[in-house]
Amino acid sequence: MNAGPLIARLTIGGLFVGHGTQKLFGWFGGPGPEGTEKMMENLELHPARRHALAAGTAETAGGALLALGALTPLAAAMLSGTMFTAIRKVHLKNGLWNTGGGYEYNLSLVAALAALVNCGPGSPSVDRALGIERKGSAWALASVAAGAVSSALAIEAGREPQEPAPEAVRHAQNGQAERVPVGAAR
Repeated sequence: MNAGPLIARLTIGGLFVGHGTQKLFGWFGGPGPEGTEKMMENLELHPARRHALAAGTAETAGGALLALGALTPLAAAMLSGTMFTAIRKVHLKNGLWNTGGGYEYNLSLVAALAALVNCGPGSPSVDRALGIERKGSAWALASVAAGAVSSALAIEAGREPQEPAPEAVRHAQNGQAERVPVGAAR
């Protein structure tokens, strides 16, 4: 048995499950889907409901996978993605230190996740039991990179609400302007 990775997986993974279920179900005093949707709206992540469900699902599923030591690099990428988004959208403006609302805690979690991927989930773990354990520097770097890229894509996709189809103005027969979707035949 590898006690260190097991303790880290159960603690970090379990806390992420709790954090995700706060978003999804309002458990443990969390805001639930409606409150999380409002938070995403305030963070300018559109559509807010989709981002709320994605964050809650990533934290819940990623935390469960991590705790079990199942698909550990994927779990770390999912969780790192939520932490990078939290850093960029919530904590970065407050500086590094947590005492001022900064991102040190989120960054520490990303580092801990990378360390777990680097050393592997250990035993007991689903990955080891199934013979699919992936570990090492390349896997650790890939999981962090995947988390960073997924965060950047989520933030970029969520910048603005979806715009309606572009419209062109064309004159109707009575001389009044009429709004018609671009490319529409009349």
